[in-house]
Amino acid sequence: MIIGVLQEPSPETRVSLLPEHVAILKKWNVEVYVESNAGKHAFANDDKYTEAGALIKSRNEVLQNSDFILSINALQQAETANLQSKIILGVYQPLFNAGLMKELAEKGLTVFSMDMLPRTTRAQSMDILSSQANIAGYKAVLLAANLFPKYFPMFMTAAGSIPPAKMLILGAGVAGLQAIATSKRLGAVVEVFDTRPAVKEEVMSLGAKFIEVEGAADASKAGGYAVEQSEDFMKRQKAKIAESVAKADIVITTAQIPGKKAPVLITTEMMEAMKNGSVIIDLAAATGGNTELTKNDETVFHNGVRIVGNSALASGMPSDASKLYGKNILNFLQLMINKEGNFNLNFEDDLVKGTCVVHGGAITNERVR
Repeated sequence: MIIGVLQEPSPETRVSLLPEHVAILKKWNVEVYVESNAGKHAFANDDKYTEAGALIKSRNEVLQNSDFILSINALQQAETANLQSKIILGVYQPLFNAGLMKELAEKGLTVFSMDMLPRTTRAQSMDILSSQANIAGYKAVLLAANLFPKYFPMFMTAAGSIPPAKMLILGAGVAGLQAIATSKRLGAVVEVFDTRPAVKEEVMSLGAKFIEVEGAADASKAGGYAVEQSEDFMKRQKAKIAESVAKADIVITTAQIPGKKAPVLITTEMMEAMKNGSVIIDLAAATGGNTELTKNDETVFHNGVRIVGNSALASGMPSDASKLYGKNILNFLQLMINKEGNFNLNFEDDLVKGTCVVHGGAITNERVR
């Protein structure tokens, strides 16, 4: 079997596999083709891939001769026209891109989308959403610190005292928890809001204050995601968040609901109550954003507040992001590659079945269908 690794389109800096991952695949008797310069932005040059046992090929050669194609981002329409019976794997957000999935099904492709991986204990070592969100939470705080016109920690100097920055984090998933930890290391005072009471203990263990709003819908079966809430809860939530936003110097928002537009948690009115120089980093920008003014991949200024829409912060640390992503992919591929290096599509495995979106000319994933 031949696995092909493609170079990602700009501005993506990550790569599906690093040379260290290729070396492991070679031990599994798998041939690996890597597009020339695929890893250059992740500081892995072609020579390193060659040393690990990969063959460097042109993009067209990788597409045409590989059985299994790794591409984090979706391929161009023209590229999928002649890939019948090929298998592609990446992060394709099929719940938002149902039209694309239907198109790929009609072309006879098999598509695995790693963001559809069932979030179970057995899947933790393959969970690309968690590994990349961890980086995003870390980078969000560093970005905020760079943009914020004041110190993060408290300082007492001969010229006077500087109070610590006040940070509000909306959403205590993987990104939110890493943002808490990083903010505390930098000396900020941190408040956290999440609709899931179960995360309160984790938040407090990291030294942050947990803002509670009673009456949240049960999210225990949502695989670590938020769920839609009642109108009454939303009103009380809005009042609590407005109170915290007005006091905050920096807000990091991470709230997303699978297959739906991100919930708007911060209104324009709330932002107008914030201090000049305040910063909002919105990690949910790709699905609409958690503020009314968020624009994906853009920075918006409103009434002295900077709103940064960035859902791709993991790409800002391409070496480690690729290292973790590639390890997730290897762990997943292990479910489908036998000792002889041959591919075995085992739909009896719930992780394989749940991650496969398109197969046999049809959309197979129930949620996407």
